[in-house]
Amino acid sequence: MPYDLIVIGTGPGGYVCAIRAAQLGLKTAVVEKRATFGGTCLNIGCIPSKALLHASELFEEAGHSFAQMGIGVGKPKLDLAAMMKFKDEGVDGNVKGVDFLLKKNKIDAFTGTARIAAPGKVEVKGTDGKTQTLETKAIVIATGSDVAKLKGIEIDEKRIVSSTGALELSKVPERLLVVGAGVIGLELGSVWRRLGADVTFVEFVDRILPGMDADVCRQSQRIFEKQGLKFKLSSKVTLIDSSGKTLKVRIEPATGGAGEMIEADVVLVATGRVPYTEGLGLKEAGVKLDERGRIVTDAYYASSVPGIWAIGDVIAGPMLAHKAEDEGVAVAEILAGQAGHVNYDAIPSVVYTFPEIASVGKSEEELKAAGIAYNTGKFPFTANGRAKVNHTTDGFVKILADAKTDRVLGVHILGADAGNMIAEAAVAMEFGASAEDIARTCHAHPTLSEAVKESALAVGKRAIHM
Repeated sequence: MPYDLIVIGTGPGGYVCAIRAAQLGLKTAVVEKRATFGGTCLNIGCIPSKALLHASELFEEAGHSFAQMGIGVGKPKLDLAAMMKFKDEGVDGNVKGVDFLLKKNKIDAFTGTARIAAPGKVEVKGTDGKTQTLETKAIVIATGSDVAKLKGIEIDEKRIVSSTGALELSKVPERLLVVGAGVIGLELGSVWRRLGADVTFVEFVDRILPGMDADVCRQSQRIFEKQGLKFKLSSKVTLIDSSGKTLKVRIEPATGGAGEMIEADVVLVATGRVPYTEGLGLKEAGVKLDERGRIVTDAYYASSVPGIWAIGDVIAGPMLAHKAEDEGVAVAEILAGQAGHVNYDAIPSVVYTFPEIASVGKSEEELKAAGIAYNTGKFPFTANGRAKVNHTTDGFVKILADAKTDRVLGVHILGADAGNMIAEAAVAMEFGASAEDIARTCHAHPTLSEAVKESALAVGKRAIHM
């Protein structure tokens, strides 16, 4: 029997889309090229990187902070193989969880590479080389993204690595050079710095974390530099010589000019990601792409070809797993005749360094560019009781509110546990809250989240503890 829906890809967007469609009564199938479900996020991205971030933070805390709290453990010894096993066990548990959910919701799963033969027809080539054709009323493309390549530099995943190889290193490199000071580079670079590597970042623009609120970026860079991370901004890598025992890397000013050669044991290329649409047959099917290779969709995630939809990293918008999940739910509901919707003004983003960096809504730069008048409330963690007692006083909370209506337009948090605290801001913005609404909401004491309340009070220039 033909399917109501076939989802190509089982990353966060794909498997969530399939589950929601099945809940709504659609006969659903998924096609996955990997041997395991979960896509890049669960297999070689979000989940394994967070395991290493967590383990490396504890390793550093044991070596530098426990004694201050009266805990004597001696100098911690790194067992990298055991740490990697810890990471792999976490990945295994998550991908098996997705497998369970697909079976629970009676979703048929096909392993192999998919190609859209025509609207309503998906060819699946299995690992045995055999091809079968599946028929369906609707196709949702949720194939995610791939590593962005650096021109002239070949990634071997041993010494010149992408994020994938950086999660599998067999020993701690003495010197790690990271090309790109964005989210992925900073997270993985911070892991290996804690484990003992000397880490240098090369970033093409004049700041780390391009696109995030500049105030947050400036202070976070100062914190990272105190931790031992080094930054070469407004710079580019033009050559990596891998002929010797060590890598020789040529770094030049972004605008051109005389460069320098530095040595590294491992180079991590973290210059971003690009939509993964290879082999899907989109050109032959007539699916329109934009100048960046993303599938062009309308407000309902429909492509230029009737019967084909797309979500997640293959369409416009931030490449975030939770953005893909929400789009997966929305398109499933649309296909079932409901009113699926995603509020793109309230999608949080988090950088899982220490301290964490989290934001939702507009930055100051975006508001200024749009000519929107706003008020700012800012509260430092140095004035927060819980942060003081925990010795986690780096960072601040900043709330941006419309100057006329007081409606919250953006929230930016640099601090310990920022990734959890940003959820409050996202909920507030989803309900159209004002800074006054947050300020008058009772927050438990003593908690780090009190800094959110104080920041909201600061919008009206009436913070209590500052």
